[in-house]
Order: sequence, then structure tokens, then C-alpha cells
Amino acid sequence: MHDAAGFVIWGSSGHGKVIADVLALRGERVVALVDNDPRAGPVVPGVPLLRGETGLRAWLDTPDGSGARRAAVAIGGGRGHDRRGIAALLRDLGLELPAMLHPTASLSPSAAAADASHVLANAVVAAGARIGPSCIVNNGAVVDHECMLSAGVHVAPGAVLCGCVEVGEDAMIGAGATVLPRIRVGRGAVVGAGATVTRDVPEGCTVVGSPARTVERRGGPQ
Repeated sequence: MHDAAGFVIWGSSGHGKVIADVLALRGERVVALVDNDPRAGPVVPGVPLLRGETGLRAWLDTPDGSGARRAAVAIGGGRGHDRRGIAALLRDLGLELPAMLHPTASLSPSAAAADASHVLANAVVAAGARIGPSCIVNNGAVVDHECMLSAGVHVAPGAVLCGCVEVGEDAMIGAGATVLPRIRVGRGAVVGAGATVTRDVPEGCTVVGSPARTVERRGGPQ
């Protein structure tokens, strides 16, 4: 069992359930949930659900919340900018955001996962790879040798980044996509589910298909 103070999870929806499961498998406990959405319900039974920053600040001033030290941001999808913003807020409130590694994930001894990143069930992060802050390497995804993920990237379930791929800030690699070696995926780009990326993807572009083709650029479709 780790620190009895437990974790605050920001995000009480599907990804919140995933992170709660990871914490349970690690012998950790969830002490509070936070969500801005008034429609959200508690994804961990018996744990208080706080409404946004105001609710969290008030709870941290109570006896129950005063011992909280650690947190996780459970916002999935292509919302890297949101994940990074919430992570910054939680740090400002004095909470630590350690990297979250599922017990079945494989992280090479020569790889590194930054604070607030999540490497989930059966994911592989190979030799020399670098996972930036607030990234998600989702279930069964492969980040092969020497790949570099900037802050806020999401590699969705089953996606494969072959060796030496670079992915820019807040980009989204869709489920089952494959990015061939030495490709650069630009900041804020989206790689569609199942796509095969054979050449660089410019910043802000959405690509789909096999081989992947551009269907949208920031500012409107092409």
C-alpha cells in the first residue's frame, strides 16, 4: 500500500474509471473526484464528487482534503490542451501529478514518462522513447524506440508509432493507426483511426486512410 493520503482524480467519466482501476491495481486509493460537467456522476462509489475548481479549493480546506498530496487528470481524447491546463492548476494548488503506469504496461529502462502522463494496460514504450507531460499512451498502444512525444499527446488504443517518430504538442493518434519510422506529426494534428501515415503530417492537419491523406487543415477543409 502506498501513501494513505490517496489521489484526487480530475475527470469523472470513462477515463476517470480507467485511472481509478490503475490506482486500485497499484494499491492506491481515490479520495476525491472533480468534474466541471454538472451531468457527471461519481465513477468511484463512496468518493465525493466536487464541482470544478471552486469545489476542489473548498474541499482542500476541509479536514478530509487537507492531507491530499497527489492527483491525476483523467481527460481523454484529443484534449491535450485541457489536460495540460488542469495539470497546471492542480500543481498550483500544491498537488503532485506523478506518471501513471499500469502494472501490465512495459516501459523500457532507457525510456522516460514525464509527470502527469499515463501509460495504460498492455502498452509498450520502447528503448530511448520519451513521453512528455500530460500524455496518454492508451491500452495496447506501442511507442517504439526513440520516439518523442511532446506534451499533451494522446496515442489511442492499439496505435503503433514505429521507431524515431516525433509527435508535436496536443496531437492525437487515433485508435489502430500506424505511423511509419522517422515521421513527424505536427502540433495539434489528428491522425484518424486506422490510418497509415507514410509522410510527415503538418501542424493542425487531420489525416485519414491508408496511406493517410489530408482531409482538413486548421481553418477549414481542403
